Amino acid sequence: MSNSPQKPGSEHEEVPLTQISGSADSHHNNSSNHNVIVPKEGADEDHRTLAICSIICGISCVGVKALIYSVKAEERRGKDPEKAAEFSKRARKFSIISIVTCASLLVSVPLLFVLISYLLTLID
Repeated sequence: MSNSPQKPGSEHEEVPLTQISGSADSHHNNSSNHNVIVPKEGADEDHRTLAICSIICGISCVGVKALIYSVKAEERRGKDPEKAAEFSKRARKFSIISIVTCASLLVSVPLLFVLISYLLTLID
């Protein structure tokens, strides 16, 4: 984290940290200015983080489609807010589909193996 101020129009804003009297760091206090970068309200309206998580934790090809819609939503945000909202909604939908599909596969495949092994033992 740098101490330089963020550019205007950035997705984040800097919030200065204040020290509480009696804290452990108070005797080591130098005059440096500590800031925390906090995302602004509605900074992730295009659901990019969710799309990236769906690529990593879900079905990748569907997650990539969600990321494409997320980028389209960000590009259209200033020009056409209605179209941006539509692309954002699609990005969220594809991200959720990707994660739910992967989770259901992770649950159903072991259950299927258990069922098949049970049926094979009944046959013998």
